[in-house]
Amino acid sequence: MAKTNRARKRPRGIDADDLYRLRILTGAAISPDEQQVAFTVERMDKDERKYFQNIFIVDIPSGQQRQFTHGNQHDHQPVWSPKGDRIAFVSVRDKKTGVYLMPTTGGAEKRVIEIEGSIANLQWTPDAKALVFALRYNDSHYIKDEKKKKEQPTYRHITRLFYRLDAAGYLPNDRFQVYVLDIETAGLRQITKGKRDNSAPAISPDGKLIAFVSNRSRDDETEPLRDDLFVIPFKGGKEKKVPTPAGPVIAPAFSPDSKRIAYLGHDNPDDGWGVTNVHIWTVGVAGKPKAKDIMPGFDRMTYDQSITDSSDAHESGSVKWSRDGKRLFFLSSDTGATNLYYVPARGGKPTRIFKGKCHLKGFSVNGKTSRAALIYAEVNNPGDIVTCPTQWDGEKKQIRHTDLNAWLRTEVKLGRTRDLMFKSFDGTQVQGWLVTPPDFKSTKKYPAILEIHGGPRVQYAHTFFHEMQYLAAKGYVVFYTNPRGGSGRGETWADTISKGWGELDYADCMAAADWMEKQKFIDPKRIGVTGGSYGGYMTNWIIGHTTRFRAAVTQRSIWNLESFVGASDIGFMLNREFDGFPWTNPKNYEKCSPDTYAKTVKTPTLIIHSEQDLRCNIEQGEQMYAQLKLMKKTVDFIRFPEEPHGLSRHGRPDRRIARLEFIEKWFRKYLK
Repeated sequence: MAKTNRARKRPRGIDADDLYRLRILTGAAISPDEQQVAFTVERMDKDERKYFQNIFIVDIPSGQQRQFTHGNQHDHQPVWSPKGDRIAFVSVRDKKTGVYLMPTTGGAEKRVIEIEGSIANLQWTPDAKALVFALRYNDSHYIKDEKKKKEQPTYRHITRLFYRLDAAGYLPNDRFQVYVLDIETAGLRQITKGKRDNSAPAISPDGKLIAFVSNRSRDDETEPLRDDLFVIPFKGGKEKKVPTPAGPVIAPAFSPDSKRIAYLGHDNPDDGWGVTNVHIWTVGVAGKPKAKDIMPGFDRMTYDQSITDSSDAHESGSVKWSRDGKRLFFLSSDTGATNLYYVPARGGKPTRIFKGKCHLKGFSVNGKTSRAALIYAEVNNPGDIVTCPTQWDGEKKQIRHTDLNAWLRTEVKLGRTRDLMFKSFDGTQVQGWLVTPPDFKSTKKYPAILEIHGGPRVQYAHTFFHEMQYLAAKGYVVFYTNPRGGSGRGETWADTISKGWGELDYADCMAAADWMEKQKFIDPKRIGVTGGSYGGYMTNWIIGHTTRFRAAVTQRSIWNLESFVGASDIGFMLNREFDGFPWTNPKNYEKCSPDTYAKTVKTPTLIIHSEQDLRCNIEQGEQMYAQLKLMKKTVDFIRFPEEPHGLSRHGRPDRRIARLEFIEKWFRKYLK
């Protein structure tokens, strides 16, 4: 019998346009009976060039999934009612924010209220008669004339330092306050008042008190890490301060007996940019027992610090009690992984529940707290819903309930990603990930790209990166690392670059380049470098200190530290990182500023910056371009209108694609 030769279609590498096909998990909530998980999925619409979110539900025993909400809108913050018969959620539609209810069995949704503003920390009261949340009205809320609402303001009178925020724009005059929403009457009752933000509300299980956080220091803008914890009666009345040490207070949560409050924080109000470990603290509602760090020996943070372009940003953290009040659950990042942990409520050593080389982007426990729902991502998967026992022993008892991006496994061939450790100049072990092209051959010489993360106090991780896979599919070997000064390796590691960047972090980046040059499959004469934010700063620093890279792409970067202080939305806090301000410590700013070394730049450089970047203002890119251009250096400038600092992870989809293509085109010109 004759054999038939059928030509097999070779799997292709991932492309820039594949960004539109990604389905990204942005939240998860397990039901009180631990039988269902509600989760939010974000998608990108190519025609409208926008992002939309809807809520889905998966039944754990059967594995059946169903779409819970529909439409081109932004549904998020799903929360189950105490009995599990309804889900409340927040939805943004036509620039207005609403609170909605739906039966968990499906049916017609009910809009309870709609406002012009922002809603956070949505939660049910124990009797299911009301919802509690933090609310801040937009300025337009107070303008009754619809025509005037659409007009640009004649002027903006600024009286505070923190008056704008990247991706949010100019902040409203209003501050966050705690509200209670009666479900039956739709009546909205304001619980807190004042000229400071009163946020992060948490209602006690007995329904009598609401805890919240407020910075009441002399100057909440220049002393942002001096939060206070308060409780106030649910029915309204006089607030009472709960004594805590000076420092941040994040995500308060009542114990099941309503007698204690757990929160994330530390006791160093003068901390730099994220050096001091944030731990779980507990305190009695009346101040006794006193506030204490229940995990003082844990040399890691208690929240997710892993970054990726398949998530908007890492979260600030949350802490959850077990039903019996004996354990507290949290996420923590460690050496490129983010896992789920618990710590005894009485204090002690944390136990890692979920182990593995993964990135848990979020978690949820509820009801019996015997099962946790996780947003589980890894190098080849942007994220799926996984559940596991909260006493998991590591014996493959986790269950995956979704397969949101199956096409990544069946329709494209991803580059191989492997993690490794390499030695820096002083013998210190530095972590890195190497991505090789899909059709990689060890006997071939490839151009390569060194990627440097932002932050600086974050970490690259065992997580999916569309950008890295895209560049690998274009024929580059991509190497991304976690140099000193970042996260995931403890306080000492993070603190090594305090009071000045460009020393040990630069040395570790050069050690990464040394490692790349030694690989037989990398052409040492065709290596490029790129990074964004702090990674853009480091790219700028590198091209001013070495000519070993053939090309560079600097993105949303810092070029002039002195002007950054006034131009950035958080620049007024730079004194914490550089031991003073430019007018008190000018030598340090001059030494650490990339523009000081502009004369020595010889590397062909592409500058990518966004015009609405309030974190690293567009003036940083403008200064760099003008200075290098006037010095007759090889430099191009790509400006994206309207986009904020986070273009690479949540900018308009077509602009994200254009950004990737500009990066690849620049490297193709100089590396290939």
